[in-house]
Amino acid sequence: MLASVITFLIYLCLLAIVIYLVIWVLTDVIGLPIPAKVVQLLWVIVALIAILWLVQMVMGAGGAFHFPSFGK
Repeated sequence: MLASVITFLIYLCLLAIVIYLVIWVLTDVIGLPIPAKVVQLLWVIVALIAILWLVQMVMGAGGAFHFPSFGK
């Protein structure tokens, strides 16, 4: 379970870095004006993807809720 949490956090950081770099390249490097609402919408989509990943991690592949086992 700890390995899946660490993997989840790494993927979440990578996703946030990629989105930030895309926004930065479009606005500062290319000079494309992106409205603030569009940037907010992108971050909301990132948050929803993170929630989906978290639910998938907790629920597992079968879709049934399970608690991680510590021991054995």
